[in-house]
Amino acid sequence: MALRRNENSLFYGVDRITVITYTLLVLMGWLNIYAAVYNEEHKNILDISQKYGKQLIWIAGAAILAFSILVIDAGFYTVFAYWFYAIILLLCLLVPFLGREVKGSRSWFRFGDFGIQPAEFMKFATSLALAKFLSNENLIVLSRYRLRFKDLFKNYKNTFIAVTFLIVPMLIIKVLQDETGLAIVFVAFIIVLYREGLSINILIFGLITVILFVLSLVVAETNTLLIWMGVITACGFLFIRRTKKNILFAVLIYLGAAGVVLGTNYVYEHLEPHQRVRIDVLLGRNEVDLKKEGYNVNQAKIAIGSGGFWGKGYLEGTQTKYDFVPEQDTDFIFCTVGEEWGFVGSSIVVILELFLILRVVFLSERQRSPFSRIYGYGVASILFFHLCINIGMTIGLMPVIGIPLPFFSYGGSSLWSFTILLFIFIKLDANRLLILR
Repeated sequence: MALRRNENSLFYGVDRITVITYTLLVLMGWLNIYAAVYNEEHKNILDISQKYGKQLIWIAGAAILAFSILVIDAGFYTVFAYWFYAIILLLCLLVPFLGREVKGSRSWFRFGDFGIQPAEFMKFATSLALAKFLSNENLIVLSRYRLRFKDLFKNYKNTFIAVTFLIVPMLIIKVLQDETGLAIVFVAFIIVLYREGLSINILIFGLITVILFVLSLVVAETNTLLIWMGVITACGFLFIRRTKKNILFAVLIYLGAAGVVLGTNYVYEHLEPHQRVRIDVLLGRNEVDLKKEGYNVNQAKIAIGSGGFWGKGYLEGTQTKYDFVPEQDTDFIFCTVGEEWGFVGSSIVVILELFLILRVVFLSERQRSPFSRIYGYGVASILFFHLCINIGMTIGLMPVIGIPLPFFSYGGSSLWSFTILLFIFIKLDANRLLILR
């Protein structure tokens, strides 16, 4: 007779594969934090006077949070989704006035040696609020095979509200707290909106805008670039279909491209000095001094490259051991992985992270509740964005904006926020069989 899990069990329906993957990443992250800040005088990994000892406390707290989330009824997160959003948004508003300044930004509440960054928790709160709004029964209709959205994003009011859920925390975090990296993370929710009906033209427009921005900084002759972009775009649309509508659309795209290109230099000149430097480093401009502005990225590349195929061995990384890489336990934790574990170890970390993201996507697609599906895509989008940006900036493919590697980087706020984000979805998934189709 086949064995069945007790339906009355607290962990009935919990996806064990996701929990095991999460646990592996957290433990591997802890070991890498130990290697990144290893101190000969404090070899005990449980020493709470060191960062690795403090991280263990954060891990214990994360375990308590995960357990608590699984104990609470899944309906709690649906009912109080807007409350979570409002309360954490309020904390984000208060922290610039009541918090302490850390590394140039006033975005932390400090409690002795420990600190909490409310902006980190805004990610799961926004995921809940967005899922609550998009899953509103007035916006969807039941088809024969699946729940689908009925012209959700053809209604400008709905689009405006959905985007407002993202724009408000972005502005607060960027303007009041000066945390550009955390603010940019909310762009990841565009994937959620696309999954739920947002036109792919919006994504294409955003991609073209980014490409034009970069080209405008790299190519000196902007007028020539404008002419060619306009000619290629117009010819493309006219070749596909010669209609007045397409001709008008081609002209609008041309004008939009012209506006982006002409406005790029203006935007660039009005960025903060350190932000301009990061863009210069990313584009490899000649005026960048590798001993000053380009130091972080250059040392990160050296550390990862020196690891070779198998790595130098655990606790044997010279770039890591002698502090050549700044922020090597937080934003640049992947450098420690690359140097000590090499290509093989780095690949394992990336594969585990991607496996977790794809697992969340798979679980999201099997949900019976639109709320759970939308929230799941929010989780996957945030994790994917963090993974791409963090690793990208350590190898010089992305600008350095300072966001952590999920479950790896040192810090209680990031670990707790990722844990809450993921385990709420695990609880929602465990509850899916109780929802009638």
